[in-house]
This record gives sequence, C-alpha cells and structure tokens, in this order.
Amino acid sequence: MDKGQYYTYREIKQQPDTWTKEYGNILSEKERISGFISRYADSGYEVIFTGAGTSAYIGDMLAFLYKDLKFVSYRAVPTTDIVTHCGSFFYPGKKILLVSFARSGNSPESVAAVNLANKSGAEVAHIFITCNAEGHLAKIAGQSDNTLLLLLPPETDDKSLAMTSSFSTMAMACLMAFRADDIENQKEAVYNAAETLRVSMDKFEAALEAVAAKDFHRAVFLGSGPLKGIAEESHLKLQELTDGAVMCTFDSFLGFRHGPKAVVKNDALLVYLLSDDLHVRKYEIDLIRQINAGNKVTAQVLVASTPVKIEGIEFDAEIIMNPDSLDTDVYGNVAYVFAAQMLGCFKSIASGLSPDSPSRSGNIHRVVEGVTIYDI
Repeated sequence: MDKGQYYTYREIKQQPDTWTKEYGNILSEKERISGFISRYADSGYEVIFTGAGTSAYIGDMLAFLYKDLKFVSYRAVPTTDIVTHCGSFFYPGKKILLVSFARSGNSPESVAAVNLANKSGAEVAHIFITCNAEGHLAKIAGQSDNTLLLLLPPETDDKSLAMTSSFSTMAMACLMAFRADDIENQKEAVYNAAETLRVSMDKFEAALEAVAAKDFHRAVFLGSGPLKGIAEESHLKLQELTDGAVMCTFDSFLGFRHGPKAVVKNDALLVYLLSDDLHVRKYEIDLIRQINAGNKVTAQVLVASTPVKIEGIEFDAEIIMNPDSLDTDVYGNVAYVFAAQMLGCFKSIASGLSPDSPSRSGNIHRVVEGVTIYDI
C-alpha cells in the first residue's frame, strides 16, 4: 500500500513542520499580535472560541488550557449554535473577543457567526485563525481595526476532506498567540512538542496500522479535560474517513459511566487518551479496569504522553509519546490527535476507500454546502 499517494497521509505527517513554521510566524509578528490581544485584556472581555465541526472541537480543547485572569472567561461555542441562538451569547452590555477557527474561511456558518455577532449590540472584537488566504474571513479581516488575522502556512489548507494539519496547527497558533508577549520563551516547548509528534508518528505507525486492520464497527474515544476535546475530534476523524462504516462516539472517562458505556460491545475499538495529571489518571485507570472486567472488545489502544502502568490489561497498541518525561505542557495535548488521524487514514484505505475523498454517498464535503442563512 502506497500511503504516500494520499494527501491525508502526507498532511498528517507534515504536522511537526507546520507547528514550528507557525511558531516562526507568531514570533515575527509578536508586536502586532500581543498588542492586539492586550488591547482587550483586563477590560472585562470574555473569550469565545468558535468554529464548526473539527474547528469547533479546537475550542473544546483550548477552553481547559487558559488559566490566566486577563479575560473574564474562556469558553467554546460552535458557530452552528451562534447562528441559531446568537442572542444567548451576544447582547448589549457583553464584551467578547471572538476567536474564529476556519480551514477555508468560507463555510456559511463561519461567515454568518461573525456577521451576527457584529449586529448583536455586544462589544465584539475578532481573531480569525484560518488556513486560506483567499477565504472570506481572510479577505474581510482588514476592514476593521477590531480584527486580528492569523494566517497559517498555506500547506495547512488541507487538500483532503478530513482536517488534520489544519486542526492541530490552528490549535497551536492560538495557544502561541495568547502567549505572544512571551513567545521567545515558548520556543523550547513548541519544538519539543513537534519533535515528540514526529518521533511518535514514526515509532507507532505500524502498530496503528495493525489496529486499523482489525474487524471493528464502532469506536469509543475517551479523554479528560482538554483531552476530551481531542477525543471529540478523534471520533470524527475515524467516522468520516470510513464514510460512517465505523460509528464513533467520545466522552470523558467519568462521564462515560453515566449511560454512554452501553455502546461497548464485542465489535468495538476503545481508545483511551490518558492524562498526565496523576490525580485524574486514577479515575481513568479505574474505568479501564471496569471495562476490562466486564467486556470483551475487538481492540484497545492506550495513548499517553508519559509512562503508565496498568497491570493485567493487554492493549493492542500502547502509545507512550514521552517515555522519559515526567509531565507535559499545554502544547503536548495537541499531539494526542495523531493516533486517531492515522487510525482513520489506515482504516479508510483498508476499507477500500480513498481517505482524501471517502464519502461515497456525497453526504459530506470538504467545505459544507447547502446551508441557508436566514435573517433575524
């Protein structure tokens, strides 16, 4: 199998390079970025991360990773919710820094969310993080001084249907941008995360390909805190790259106990994204033990940044990205997504599909089509 013929595979593998290239972009524009963000910091603004689908899941991860007090709060609200219920989030008296993630910058909801926010009566400033210089968001960014454009390296405008390098590099760009005033001191952490990803993709590719060859028809991805956002993106990657032949779900480890665990059957793949926080790991390991005590599944994959011991349980793939490390940093969370990206790519190929365009039915497209935006 010539995996290299597919954009999807190449775009997964290019991620370490796009991360370090984006670091260079943030560094070169340090004053512009930090100056813009500082204009709204300590002024009663709330940060809302937004996007649709994969782009929305970036915010679900990032909302856990900001702990400073410069903004009132950080939360994720999909553009799809803003379009239907804008008044629940934007109204007179509110101050919001809206961070829009968009691979193409052309999806109807991405454009509509910005327009609705601007008409809402709230005080709204914008950061557009996009991969497409020719997209609508990129083109309108210069029309107002309350908008900051972060344009990613052009190769992150993934040619494949599934977002891979676009997802991870937009996430990294946002993490770096909000630390732009200290960006020189972020270099080691960013480069370490990129090198960890590079080594891990090479080291565990064969194991993930072997798991993808197994006969499973449903998959569950579990993560806690920011890794729940990665689990969310992971479930979509495998599901869309197999054209829905593998039905997927996600949850937190603790949340999974409350009903969703009914999905665990013998034709399931379980993927556990383990936290580095030893307190959090106690809950995660408890659930893994409980699942293994009462269920027989097709395959189990353990993904962790740092070493973990769970005696008596055998995993079909045990992916430890930093075997010599005691902990990771905020950037390291993004690296976890590669496991599902590779599983999706390899399962797509094993199923006789093209991972670049897996939708035989035409139900999904690279850029969402057919959405009518109605005036309020």
